[in-house]
Amino acid sequence: MAHTDQQNANSLNSEPTHIDGSYLVSLSFARAGVDRMFGVVGIPVTSVANHALALGIRFIGFHNEQSAGYAASAYGYLTGRPGVLLTVSGPGCVHGLAGLSNAGVNAWPMVMISGASDQRDFGRGDFQELDQIGAVKPFSKFSAKASDISQIPNCVFQVLNQAVSGRPGGCYLDVPTDVLHQSISKSEAEKLLAEAEVSSKQEANETVDYAKIEKAVSLLRHAERPLIVFGKGAAFARAEDPLKRLVETTGIPFLPTPMGKGLLPDTHEQAATAARSLAIGRCDVALVVGARLNWLLHFGEPPRWSKDVKFILVDISEDEIELRKPEVGLVGDAKRVLEMINKEIKDDPFCLGKSHSWVEAISKKTKENVSRMEAQLAKDVVPFNFQTPLRIIRDAILALGSPAPILVSEGANTMDVGRSVLIQTEPRTRLDAGTWGTMGVGLGYCIAAAVASPDRLVVAVEGDSGFGFSAMEVETLVRYQLPVVVIVFNNGGVYGGDRRRAQEIVGPYKDDPAPTSFVPGAAYHTLIEAFGGKGYLVGTPDELKSALGESFSARKPAVINVTIDPYAGVESGGMQHKN
Repeated sequence: MAHTDQQNANSLNSEPTHIDGSYLVSLSFARAGVDRMFGVVGIPVTSVANHALALGIRFIGFHNEQSAGYAASAYGYLTGRPGVLLTVSGPGCVHGLAGLSNAGVNAWPMVMISGASDQRDFGRGDFQELDQIGAVKPFSKFSAKASDISQIPNCVFQVLNQAVSGRPGGCYLDVPTDVLHQSISKSEAEKLLAEAEVSSKQEANETVDYAKIEKAVSLLRHAERPLIVFGKGAAFARAEDPLKRLVETTGIPFLPTPMGKGLLPDTHEQAATAARSLAIGRCDVALVVGARLNWLLHFGEPPRWSKDVKFILVDISEDEIELRKPEVGLVGDAKRVLEMINKEIKDDPFCLGKSHSWVEAISKKTKENVSRMEAQLAKDVVPFNFQTPLRIIRDAILALGSPAPILVSEGANTMDVGRSVLIQTEPRTRLDAGTWGTMGVGLGYCIAAAVASPDRLVVAVEGDSGFGFSAMEVETLVRYQLPVVVIVFNNGGVYGGDRRRAQEIVGPYKDDPAPTSFVPGAAYHTLIEAFGGKGYLVGTPDELKSALGESFSARKPAVINVTIDPYAGVESGGMQHKN
């Protein structure tokens, strides 16, 4: 991994002549190029965080390991380098599993490092004792345990490399308390660090079968209704340039998955997002780049897809190709594979053209659906539905120009409706519930985005339920003065207010609130004011426009509490059939 000048300057030449395990952990991460760390300190890892700061690693302290883990996972996605989460032992490790598992399912590089019980006391009921290697096994791509101080450098480099090799994912490092307290001479530490660094340098040996490239291009060339689908795997691979060339050279319509939005602008004339059902239902060849044929893409099966569709899958994981059994499977980095496809097309170019019947059909349906949606959005509905404030937010974001803010979105109705209304124009500027549909990621993602991209404003559009998972982290926003504006759609509960039918309100606890209900009119904006941030309560278009204008200009931590009609949304967002 690359070194920064500051980290290259780290040396072992100052007194004392020996260092302990906690220092060696931090030094190993610094030598490996890590410059950010997220976590919650406490026994036995507080010294690790303090040493990290002294060695040039910015440590962002959270209130809860869950949110810190979500931040580390998103940081890995946004930067392409493993996000690092530091936790205490036992319950701290357990809380961190939320972020570690989220990284694994989304295929984002992350490393969780936890302190652990003293090895000689394990099994005797030690403080926060837990078999952490066993606990993380279902959620970790690779795990390592440093059972002696001499193993720390190699373990650190191992987990960092494993997190980014092949399909990225979450890895785990276990460091017992006694190892953190062991000491070693600085000369021996230097030797171990040098050895670990050398052993970690592995040459990439990725080969792509060119015959399969030729077959893929032939399928696209002879397709009557081709479609290009891309996801956050393509975004992680920084594949936007070759993707743009492919789309614009061939004239093939494209469809991004939610976090693939922005690799090409949503406003692009070949975007098929607003004609999604038509595009996937009638295409005969689909090139799927960095997106899995999972629930988000209806498993690539009828009735949403044609029974005769031929899939060309581009994925970093051979296992994924084997699982889906496409017509053509191209294993490799999305950017490199797309460059090879472009090269093959360049020698014998083809383009559908705007008058092609398939392109015209997609364009016509897109215009019809966009026109219908814009007619709905043009109405100022008060009390607010979801569409009116989302339109106002969309227009305020677009007015900012470039660099576009990073948008964080979660919540059933808020995220579902927002996906159609809010526009992405630049790569990796959308973070949402992702492959696992994880709620509660919002504040962690906001903090990661602000740390990873300090030149961008971060705007979170969240349901009140999603916000509640991690609302206390607004203090973290204020403490680090991060340019984050959190917009809470407050409709009084999960999906909205009490939606029970009269015949369902029975039993000894019938006077209790509905399981979906929260306190009506909750003053979420006052939470950030307790820490010195800015809060806004809005309920009309003018109030929302004013709050957005002021908070976007200030670029300081703020919460905008938007009062939504509790009956404006639908149960389960857009997935009632799953409930």
